[in-house]
Amino acid sequence: MKIRDIYNYLDSISPFGLQEKWDNSGLIVGNMNDEFDNIYISLDLDLDMLRKVKKNSLIITHHPLIFTALKTVNNDSYSTKILKKLIKKDISLISMHTNIDKTHLNSYVGREILGLNFQKDEDFILKADINLSFESFTKLLKDKLNLKTLKIVNKKKNINNVSLTTGSGMSLLPQITTDCFLTGDIKYHEAMEAKARDICLIDIGHYESEIHFIALLDMLLKKYLKTNGKKAIMLKSHNPFKYI
Repeated sequence: MKIRDIYNYLDSISPFGLQEKWDNSGLIVGNMNDEFDNIYISLDLDLDMLRKVKKNSLIITHHPLIFTALKTVNNDSYSTKILKKLIKKDISLISMHTNIDKTHLNSYVGREILGLNFQKDEDFILKADINLSFESFTKLLKDKLNLKTLKIVNKKKNINNVSLTTGSGMSLLPQITTDCFLTGDIKYHEAMEAKARDICLIDIGHYESEIHFIALLDMLLKKYLKTNGKKAIMLKSHNPFKYI
């Protein structure tokens, strides 16, 4: 199978043209005419993981390895260290980031993982009416997302409706009209802004909310790959954060 074949299929289910202007989804390492033996799916890349990946493979990640132009490849940064390993092992890389956020990932996490009746609002925002006590809702989040702790702003007695954006969605705060907003990477000044707006924030983690990309893409690719005599191998990159 050639890179072009799998790229075109991915583009048919989640068009790369939907990505944000600042994004870098698509073929990042490799050539469309390259052939590959094995295919892997992961949220991110890390050095430990690449030791397990066989030569002449394709990896599909959610997060792009490279966002902006590289002026040097000096093997002292995250992206250049990984890039060196990919090239040495003849591994190609495709990333599906904001395009699949819009078409699949937010909905998958909201409906299939959290089990709530989320409806699409904007490209990155889902809304749901839930009518749950704050304690019941936070317990559901911890159970479904496997979270031991939650960072919150503006605790409320009851949550009538909620918005969801997986990953890092705080730039969307001005568009939030619900009681509560679920997203990751909440910063101090963003929390102050939400407090002033009387919006409840619950930080569900960047890694924790997007790790479900792996199972989602495996499900979307399974039939296509089986037809072509292949099966994806799911890899779990390490969360760089530890909680003590």
